[in-house]
Amino acid sequence: MNFQHSERVQSFIERLNAFMDEHVYPLEKTYHDYFKTADDRWSSPPFMAELKRKARDAGLWNLFSPSSEHGAGLNNLEYAPLAEIMGKVLWAPEVFNCNAPDTGNMEVLATYGSEAQKKQWLTPLLAGEIRSGFAMTEPDVASSDATNISLSITRDGDEYVINGRKWFITGAMNSACKILIVMGKTDPQNENRHAQQSQILVPMDSPGLKVVRPLSTLGYDDPPLGHAELHFDQVRVPAENILLGPGRGFEIAQGRLGPGRIHHCMRLIGLAQRALEAACRRVEQRTTFGKKLSEHQSVREDLARSFCEIEQARLLTLKAADQMDKVGNKDALDLIASIKIVAPNMACDVIDRAMQMHGAGGLTEDYFLAEAYNYARTVRLADGPDQVHMMQLGRLLAKRYGGK
Repeated sequence: MNFQHSERVQSFIERLNAFMDEHVYPLEKTYHDYFKTADDRWSSPPFMAELKRKARDAGLWNLFSPSSEHGAGLNNLEYAPLAEIMGKVLWAPEVFNCNAPDTGNMEVLATYGSEAQKKQWLTPLLAGEIRSGFAMTEPDVASSDATNISLSITRDGDEYVINGRKWFITGAMNSACKILIVMGKTDPQNENRHAQQSQILVPMDSPGLKVVRPLSTLGYDDPPLGHAELHFDQVRVPAENILLGPGRGFEIAQGRLGPGRIHHCMRLIGLAQRALEAACRRVEQRTTFGKKLSEHQSVREDLARSFCEIEQARLLTLKAADQMDKVGNKDALDLIASIKIVAPNMACDVIDRAMQMHGAGGLTEDYFLAEAYNYARTVRLADGPDQVHMMQLGRLLAKRYGGK
């Protein structure tokens, strides 16, 4: 793996850092204060439209897309340092149209969607005109095993009828969310458990689709995205809304989650790096027992440990991205699982240490750390919990080396 960024990627890094310094960091407090008094907490602040326009004009739009037709045409390894930079501010990816779950949904539509589906939904998503959600997780089953999904998708003439419940559907609270990709069962009796599921496009304004409530994580309800609980009651959509075809849902989900998982890891590395830098500034400015915090041995050890852990995770992320580019997501599954285990846990530990160094203030909204910890802790469950990735990785390793 080449550790030197190409001139093109280095140019993106420099321009993105400059944009963040000029337009994003100065608005952090304004962004969060907006939702304290906003009449509609599920719409982005008005200034976001102007930030997006500036990002497009600067050529910093759809950086996630490996397609030069749809975006910057960067591969996973090239995108990694850019996702890390955007990840330093939780809402920054939206500015560049690189926010989850839209990125994953756009990739699904680009890869598996029909021409009609692309025209209706992919085009406005790529333009940042609408937002989307991915409805997979359910409250009544252990959704980390996707074959457990119980929402029913039943063919009725020229339509599919959808019934069931979903929750923690990120983005579905947002007022700009117009379309959901919904995973459910079209053939629950199929002997092949991985051929029972399908994915289907469901507009948010479909009759019978009800937003039950916004859910919170560690007390954060994450406006303007939100994590919705949804109820599908006899929701009808045209048969042509099915993606790829009946029974292909598991296949689509596996294709979607590879890039999605590693994008989370890239962003978390940026967030952890920012936490470490904030901690270093803090310990140089505060004194206890007659000396600066940075002069205490335990503080120095925590800083050093955090630096080592971030560098380890960053290198593993880059290696996983490089393998995805070279051999494909399926053959890079071991490294994708590894980094999905390592990065969120690393970020939790690093951010927690930074919070400790900020004292009680680290728990407050005066700093970005508490909300950053919430995101890192959430990602230990998002796109599959730690235990599932460890189980899959352990099984793969036993098979790989057990017969030798």
